[in-house]
Amino acid sequence: MSPTSTASVSSLRVAFNAADLALYKRVRSLGTDRADSVRWVRRYSRLGEHGAVWLAGGAAAALVDRPNRRRWLRATATVGAAYLVSTSIKLAVGRKRPAIEDLPHLMETPTGLSFPSSHATSSFAAARAFGALVPGAPLQVAAAAMGVSRLYLGVHYPSDVAAGAALGTFLGSFGR
Repeated sequence: MSPTSTASVSSLRVAFNAADLALYKRVRSLGTDRADSVRWVRRYSRLGEHGAVWLAGGAAAALVDRPNRRRWLRATATVGAAYLVSTSIKLAVGRKRPAIEDLPHLMETPTGLSFPSSHATSSFAAARAFGALVPGAPLQVAAAAMGVSRLYLGVHYPSDVAAGAALGTFLGSFGR
């Protein structure tokens, strides 16, 4: 790579990181002074820990929807695989969670790693995979809300959530 190309890539990286941080700060400062709002968002976000709500929901659907049991199991396995892929990428990349002095995290997390958001990955994988079995629009809304919850609580940058959403949507396609 030429010195000019290296400088251009570096400039783009700086601009991207600045935009990512600015958007993080903007979302993170929205209504987080209301304890009741924080409490409800935290509860919703906890449902997505390790993809639990999606894995449990898919397993329950497989039990009650006998005609589509195999499809539910395939979709649910895909959500589990998406979570494992996301976690593996997170360990390989090693990006630390946001640490802004005047905007502390509003919940604890199992690790200090941020990229990609595993909550977003598993949620969007579930929305895509389960969307072949039930109406997809409510699932997409639930997945988007999960991603936004991670920003609101201050535990992810916007790019972490966007990458998780893209990864989850891609991987969820294999579960359809």
